[in-house]
Amino acid sequence: MKKKSLWKWASVMAASVVLLAACNSDEEGSGSTGGGSGVDVGIVLPTKDEPRWVQDEQRFKEALEDSDYSTEILFSQGSSAKEKENVDALLNKGIDVLIITPHDGAAAGAAVEAAKADGVTVISYDRLITDTDAVDYYVTFDSLAVGAAQAQYLIDNAEGTGVPLYLYAGAASDNNAFLFFQGAWEVLQPKIADGTFVIANSSEAEALSDKAELSRDELSKIIGQVTTNWDPNEAKNKAQTHLTAAADDQKGDVAILAPNDGTARAIADVFGSDGAVTSFLVTGQDAEKASIQYIIDGKQSMTVFKDVRTLVQDAMGMAIDILDGNDPETTGSYDNGAVEVKAKQTDVIVVDQENVKAELVDSGYYEASEFTGLE
Repeated sequence: MKKKSLWKWASVMAASVVLLAACNSDEEGSGSTGGGSGVDVGIVLPTKDEPRWVQDEQRFKEALEDSDYSTEILFSQGSSAKEKENVDALLNKGIDVLIITPHDGAAAGAAVEAAKADGVTVISYDRLITDTDAVDYYVTFDSLAVGAAQAQYLIDNAEGTGVPLYLYAGAASDNNAFLFFQGAWEVLQPKIADGTFVIANSSEAEALSDKAELSRDELSKIIGQVTTNWDPNEAKNKAQTHLTAAADDQKGDVAILAPNDGTARAIADVFGSDGAVTSFLVTGQDAEKASIQYIIDGKQSMTVFKDVRTLVQDAMGMAIDILDGNDPETTGSYDNGAVEVKAKQTDVIVVDQENVKAELVDSGYYEASEFTGLE
C-alpha cells in the first residue's frame, strides 16, 4: 500500500472545483491528476459518446485535483477489448485501486481478474461486473428504485384505462438494464393486469403480463425484444417500426417506458411526429442537459436525476479509505452471479416540469442560462 499524505476527504470535496485547464484528452483517455510518479487510482469509463460519462470524467478530476493521490481516467469507447487494454495499461502504472464502469458486465471479468491478481482493489462503478469473484465493491444508484420511479410516474400521470404502453429497455449486456426494467415491471404489472395499461409492442411482455415477479430468463426475453442498446438511433428505429405496425387503438394517448434520456428524446421525437398520437408520457434518467430542455419544452415527461456529484464522491471516498487502509462504508450488497458484492447505494430523485428548477438549477447542478423557457 502506498503511503502518501492526504487532505481530509471533506476538504477535497469543499475545495475549488475548477477544471484542470492543462488536461486535454483524446478519444480513449485523459491525463493524470495528482502528484507522484505512479498512479494510485485508475478509472475506466465506457465511452465518451454519451454526455453522462464525460460529466463523470469532469467530476472525478475535480474530486482529487487538490490531493496528493493521483488518478488516470481512460475511456473504452464501447469495446470490451479496449477496456481490457485500458486496465492493463493502468496496472503497468502501479495502481492500487481500480474504479471501472464495464461496457459489458460479464466480459469485464477478464480485466478485473487481472487487476485482482496484481493485488488491486476493484470498485465496480454504476454498472455491476458479473460472474466473477474479482469485484470488491460496487458504488451505484439504486437501480431498482430508478425503474420503479419511472413506472410510478406513468401510473400517476396516465388517465383512464386501456392506455397503450410501449416498453423499451437498455442493453442486454448491462446488468443495470435488467434492474431498471425489473424495478419498472414490478410496479407496472398490477396496472397491466387490471387493464389500466395495454402492452403495445412486446409479445413476450404480453405473454408474461400475469406475473409480478420475473426470472432473469423471462426478463431477458422481454428485453431482447425491446432493447435500445442505449443507442438513440436504435431507439428511434424501433419506435418507428412499432408505430408503423400499431393499430389505431394503440395510438391516441400513450405511455412510454424509455430507459434513459438519450433514448427518451429519440423516442419522443418519433411519437411526437405521429399525427395519430394525441399525447404521450415518456420517462428517462440521467438528467442530461438536452433532456432538461425537452422537459421544460414539454417534449419529455420526466427524468430520474442521479446526482453524479454524490456518486463520484462515494466512489472516491471509498478509494481513499482503501488507500488509507480503512474499511469503506457500505449500505447493502448485490449478487453478481458469483459473489455478493458489498455496495454503497445513492438515492435518486424524480424531476419533471414542476421541480426541475429547484432540483437542477437552484441546487447548482446546472446554470439557468443553459436553458430557455425556464421560469
